[in-house]
Amino acid sequence: MNKGCFLTIGLLVLTACTKTLNHQGRTPLVEVGDAFLYKEDVDAAMPIGVKGKDSVEFAEAYIRNWVEDNLLYRKAEGNIPDNVKIDQQVEAYRRALIMHAYQEELVRQKLGNEVSEEEISAYYERHAGQFQAEQPYIQGVFVKVPLHTQNLNLVRKWYKQHTQEAVDRLEKFSIAHAVSYDYFYDRWRPVSEFSLKLPLDALDTDPDYLNRNKNVEVRDTAFCYFLHVEKFLPKGDRLPLEYAKNEIKEMIINLKRVEFINQMKHDLYKEASEANDIIYYKPDNE
Repeated sequence: MNKGCFLTIGLLVLTACTKTLNHQGRTPLVEVGDAFLYKEDVDAAMPIGVKGKDSVEFAEAYIRNWVEDNLLYRKAEGNIPDNVKIDQQVEAYRRALIMHAYQEELVRQKLGNEVSEEEISAYYERHAGQFQAEQPYIQGVFVKVPLHTQNLNLVRKWYKQHTQEAVDRLEKFSIAHAVSYDYFYDRWRPVSEFSLKLPLDALDTDPDYLNRNKNVEVRDTAFCYFLHVEKFLPKGDRLPLEYAKNEIKEMIINLKRVEFINQMKHDLYKEASEANDIIYYKPDNE
């Protein structure tokens, strides 16, 4: 932090600096009651890259907010009569945090985040109706070349053919002349991706346009665009596995997590029962 930023708040920190307390190597800036705000706290809160005047303004605002919050806390603490209930809520929250942290660490150690491709594929097959495409997807090839490129007639011929010879010729031509070349016969791509690449409004207004038009050629003032659709997946059909994979992975991890935690609780209960560490009492009125 800029060293000069604290000179502007000297009046705020004077009382804190005159105390003869052990601050364990930290530099006190402000004291409210028995609470201290330290320079190290402000340094840690300072956003990366903030310097000069901006760092001064941030520090002053941070300190002012800290002081106001602590003053409000002291006022509220002295005017809330049912502190017992609040203490119980705090303790319950603390217990929940401790249990959650312990469970998450155990899950990390025992399970990790690895899910095999076999598990993902099996889940995908078992829950076929669960993953539906929210937009159309296609497989094919896309080429963008400058409008006045020579031999565009050859491109018009090659981009429509899915033969090895045509693919090889188109690829070599694109390396030398194309602004963009995308071969995706082996993977699905959302149509919305090509709405951004092609000056063609129909891709936004007509979901089935590429199902009816397998070969698309459009141009603007600078470029000529070629798109061949080899396969078309309509909206509402089963989502391709490559796009459902991340979602499935998270689902499997969560299922394993729940199963692991439930089994852990069951084992703890069984172990405590066998050791007679659980004692049930009957109410007096029974």
